[in-house]
Amino acid sequence: MDRLVLLSGEEQRLRLAKVRAEMSARGIGCALVSSNVNLYYLTGRVFSGYMFISLDSDPVYFVKRPVHLSGDNVAPIHKPENIVAELGARGIAIKGCIGLELGRTSYNMAMRLLKAVDCPTPADITPAIAAARAVKTACEVSMIRESGVRHERTYHKIPSLYQSGMSDVELQIEIERVSRLEGCLGQFRIAGDDMELHMGNILAGDNADAPSPFDFAMGGAGTDPSLPVGANGTVIHPGMSVMVDMNGNFTGYMTDMTRCFSVGQLSPKALDAHQLSIDICAALAEMGRPGVEAKALYERAARMAADAGFESMFMGHRQHAGFVGHGVGIEINELPVLAPKSRDVLQAGNVIAVEPKFVVPGTGAVGIENTYLVREDGAMECLTNAPEQMIRFD
Repeated sequence: MDRLVLLSGEEQRLRLAKVRAEMSARGIGCALVSSNVNLYYLTGRVFSGYMFISLDSDPVYFVKRPVHLSGDNVAPIHKPENIVAELGARGIAIKGCIGLELGRTSYNMAMRLLKAVDCPTPADITPAIAAARAVKTACEVSMIRESGVRHERTYHKIPSLYQSGMSDVELQIEIERVSRLEGCLGQFRIAGDDMELHMGNILAGDNADAPSPFDFAMGGAGTDPSLPVGANGTVIHPGMSVMVDMNGNFTGYMTDMTRCFSVGQLSPKALDAHQLSIDICAALAEMGRPGVEAKALYERAARMAADAGFESMFMGHRQHAGFVGHGVGIEINELPVLAPKSRDVLQAGNVIAVEPKFVVPGTGAVGIENTYLVREDGAMECLTNAPEQMIRFD
């Protein structure tokens, strides 16, 4: 038998304390958690079932699969209708409305759970856990650092993977192979409605200007209408930029990093825009300290783009993204969000991907993306330290 909780006792206590503080602030006395990402956050593993959290009792783990898990307060369960009886056997009562992951749970399952626990008016626990996850523990930061190291090692190998006449899809396949051999898990967790992506995004030339239905900084047409994003088979040729934004999930916690490459020399306009992206990242890293409003970082980036004459190309050309950065962790788009209407305020322990990118018609996408840690004092620390300059394949 394997113990269900893989986190150390202290690490789980830290994470539960943050979730409970958010629950208390929202008037939620207890909750059932069932999504893979939040079960992983709270236990260190994924299982099929539910985790019951309350403000005044130990967690209870209702497990459907796998059947070999054990530990304190693990209760095998076949259906949610057994939850109340199992809690009662432990002397635990459901008090008031119960929190469910309404932002992640299907309507039918939510209705079934509410009927099972006899609670007609649930609360949404999703924002509470998202807020808790936004501030990383030292253990989480350590895992993100390790992903950053392996991510960087993968990117250092990219120039050697290119061969003349190669398409963007062929290059992506080679990068994926090297990344997996470096230990990438392949899993690319994305929060949000119908957000899909396979292993990352390679954009060559004007394919970077192809609008996508997904809320990513850059689009791309993709190779099939069933996944309309990313590489589309464009053959890489001189004068064309190649933007590489590949999966950084090596530990269950991700880093997000973008670098740009070319065959031959790009236009002065493209190189200027690329340098501007580097400058914006440096400015935002210096500015990103606890207590700073997230929207202020977006405003600084947008102002720098406008002052340099690149406003029409900032975060897209035909279609613009409405943000310049986002939290990173178990998922690639966590809190805080660097957007003009964001209400988030930076806190020490936030891990943020900053991605001021530009699309130059006739050349393609240019710019970089780095993952940063917000520190107690001083500028944000960069966790993705591959070379930032435009790198020529030739």
